[in-house]
Amino acid sequence: MELSFRESGGVHIANISGRLTIGQASEQLNTELDKLLLRGAKKIVLILDDVPQIDSSGISALVKNSITLTHAGGELRLVCGQGRVRDALTVTRLVEAIPTFETESAALANFG
Repeated sequence: MELSFRESGGVHIANISGRLTIGQASEQLNTELDKLLLRGAKKIVLILDDVPQIDSSGISALVKNSITLTHAGGELRLVCGQGRVRDALTVTRLVEAIPTFETESAALANFG
């Protein structure tokens, strides 16, 4: 899995490519988002369009980071188009717990 970060108007945007599964990938996501939090990031958008597969470990990493950000007074948002990953997020009802959008511009709109 590869992560690339950028910032736009105080929102940290992470592009994720590769499988978000048990082991190094989910641990790497947790580590990198923890670093962002330590630097004061409160608004984070994860772009999952280039993630071909997510498992329960990947989903757990998303939940953990969403809860951590919420407790710190921030918010995590996801960008995920149609496909296998979106299906997994829908089946697990994660799309109801973490705001999930079809496009980056939709995720960035009205970020309170």
